[in-house]
Amino acid sequence: HGHEQSATSWRWVLPVLARTHRVLALSLPGHGDSAPAVGGYAPGTDLAPLVADFLDTVGVGSLHVVGNSVGGAVALRLALADPARVQTLTLVDSAGLGRAVNPLLALATLPVIGELAVMISRLPGGAMQRTSMSAAMLFAQPLRVPKEFFTEQHALGQRPGQLEASTAMARALFDATGQREVLLDQLPTLTMPTLVIWGGCDYLLPASQAQAAVDRLPHGRLALFAEC
Repeated sequence: HGHEQSATSWRWVLPVLARTHRVLALSLPGHGDSAPAVGGYAPGTDLAPLVADFLDTVGVGSLHVVGNSVGGAVALRLALADPARVQTLTLVDSAGLGRAVNPLLALATLPVIGELAVMISRLPGGAMQRTSMSAAMLFAQPLRVPKEFFTEQHALGQRPGQLEASTAMARALFDATGQREVLLDQLPTLTMPTLVIWGGCDYLLPASQAQAAVDRLPHGRLALFAEC
C-alpha cells in the first residue's frame, strides 16, 4: 500500500483477485492495525525483510507480489533480495523509479512542517480536509470517488500513530529534493515477468518513471491508464 494508506486500500480489488487466488494484504508497521516499526523509520529503512518474515510466518512460499506507491519500493526490494520468492512482480505507480515526486509530498518531509500538518489534521474538520486533499491528489476525477473511501480514510487518519508513522515513512523515502533512493540501475537483474501499471496523469509520481522502468526490465510490460 501507499503513503498514508493501509491494507484496506486493496479492498476494492480483493474480491476480484480472490476468485482465482489466495490474497494477502499487509499493513506496514504503524499503519492500519499493525504495530509501530521497531526502532522507527529512518532513511534507508528496508521493509522487505519484515515482509519476508510475515510470509514465512503465514507459510507462503513463492507468490505474485503487487506494490503500490511506497509499497512498490518495498515490493522491488523484496524481488531484488529474494527473486526466487517472487513469481511475478506488479508495480502500481511505484516509488523507487526516479527522483521526481510531487513537491507537496516532499514538503511534508521537512522538519516541523510534517508535525504541523499532523497537528492540523487533529483539529476539528482537519481530518476531512486532509482526506479531501488526499483524494484530489490520488484521483483524476475526485467527484467520482466512492463515499466509502472518504469514510475509511477519515477513520484511518484518526487511528493513534497512523499519521506519525506515515510522516516518518515519507521522510525515510523522500527529502525536500525528491526520492532518496532510485533503484532503476538494479532492474536489469530482475528476470521475473513484471507489469508496471501507471496513471497517465499521476500527480504524485510522473508517468515517465514507468517508461524508464520498463526500458530496463528484461521482461517488463507497461499498462498506462489515460485520464487516471
